[in-house]
Amino acid sequence: MLMKGITLRGLEVFEALAETGSVARAADTTGLSQPAVSQQIRNLETALGTDLLDHGKRPMQLTPAGRAYLARAAGVLAQLRLAQSELSVMDLTHLTQLGMGVIDDFDNDLTPRLVTRLAESMSGCRFRLITAPSHEITRAVQAGDLHLGVSASTGEAIQNVTEYRLARDPFILAAPAGMTAEQAIETLPLLRYTQEQLIARQIESHFARHDLRFAKRFEIGSNPTLISMVSRGIGWAVTTPLSYLRAERFHERVSVHPLPFPAFARTISLYAGTDWADTLPRDVAQTLRSLIGQLMIAPAVERFPWIREDFRLLED
Repeated sequence: MLMKGITLRGLEVFEALAETGSVARAADTTGLSQPAVSQQIRNLETALGTDLLDHGKRPMQLTPAGRAYLARAAGVLAQLRLAQSELSVMDLTHLTQLGMGVIDDFDNDLTPRLVTRLAESMSGCRFRLITAPSHEITRAVQAGDLHLGVSASTGEAIQNVTEYRLARDPFILAAPAGMTAEQAIETLPLLRYTQEQLIARQIESHFARHDLRFAKRFEIGSNPTLISMVSRGIGWAVTTPLSYLRAERFHERVSVHPLPFPAFARTISLYAGTDWADTLPRDVAQTLRSLIGQLMIAPAVERFPWIREDFRLLED
């Protein structure tokens, strides 16, 4: 039983205020008035007997106790949101076939959970699932070869395709364990993704915008292979949390850091042909957000708190 003064609404307000650092923005996020947001925080801090936020700073910042409590509270809220999404029944009984593509980053944990969720709602439906790079998935959705696709966004509208944003996936630097980002850049070569991949083009475009130049020695087509090479001390890489999380067996030998140059991020989205732009893709998108939050964002933020503001879910 929760102690008196601790409510789910209070936890949601605390999470929103921690993410935004502003009572006004937290009010917009939660749909409450600003006085109500302030009261919810006061009630929570009174119940816990400690300050969770430094109210004297703008934007507001978490106290050490606040950071520790947020890690637990965010996990609880993610579980509740996932449970809520799993109780929502998607009506797929009318479907005779469904083709879906998902990027490799989700292949370990998220895709099996999603497929299980879909299968529970489908009867008599022929279902086809593929994993492929982002550029292949969006091309297949546009051509009508797939009905739905989860991939990185190009940032541009795609003809006859509707985009549902899911998550912001910031770029980070992966270096051999024990090395700082600066040490890796100074002593080791950059390990690049192969240029046909969307992630490679996004990284190279960012380098060009900021006049960042690194020798071209390695281009790697497989994300696990790239992270494996980092773990062996061969080089460093610019990657994202989703890509890094997929290579779990190499984590002990890889350090990740914020970029030591201007930050940037990619958007992960669900794509659907416009003739499918109804409640189905919206339901799938919401289920995906819940899964991403629980299976990927929550454990990443717990391990790397500095990534909290950048690695987050997105709403349409």
